[in-house]
Amino acid sequence: MNFQNLQPDKNISLFVKTIWVFESPDKNLKTNLPFFADGYPGLMFQQTDNGLKVHPHTKLMPCPFRYGQTINPIELEINGPYQLIVFQLYPFVLKHFFNITRHTINDDCYDLQQLEEMDVSTFTQELLSGKDINKKIESISALLFELFQTKRQNLDLKIRQVLECIITTKGQEDISTIARQLKLNTRTLERRFFNETGLSPKQFAKIIQF
Repeated sequence: MNFQNLQPDKNISLFVKTIWVFESPDKNLKTNLPFFADGYPGLMFQQTDNGLKVHPHTKLMPCPFRYGQTINPIELEINGPYQLIVFQLYPFVLKHFFNITRHTINDDCYDLQQLEEMDVSTFTQELLSGKDINKKIESISALLFELFQTKRQNLDLKIRQVLECIITTKGQEDISTIARQLKLNTRTLERRFFNETGLSPKQFAKIIQF
């Protein structure tokens, strides 16, 4: 298996944490990829000969799909060759970019068909027909940037700062201290954080610690 851990372009780094690429040309290989709890949702493109299943849901997934915060471990099952591109998103993205209630997608996956802002079939075919992995990453980045341009006025960037504080301190900083630093009431911070991410700040901090 080939693996790449890529940094997103600056124009999407506000809402994309990192980009992972997994590839294998082996036609006889059965692959089980574990994904542990990390608190981040994401957008994944998968290109396989025999499909991709997500366990424990035993869901056969479409080519591009969204997944919620991985609070509990999941496993991807693939038979044969594959190419996976994973855009790891900050937790506030799901609500405003994809119109998803946060807690309904935690530990679950959704396709992109509900997106009114794009032709999902054309987008999928564009990705499937492309041979250059960098071009595919550029296409997904362009989609996310377009969604950002449309939805940016709805984003709670103060909560983006809270997330950054928790991540930078590896979940060790007290939430009330972060609230004081950002000039927020602790209860207000907790309410806005949950509203944006579907998690309490303490839950997210514990996941980051783990």
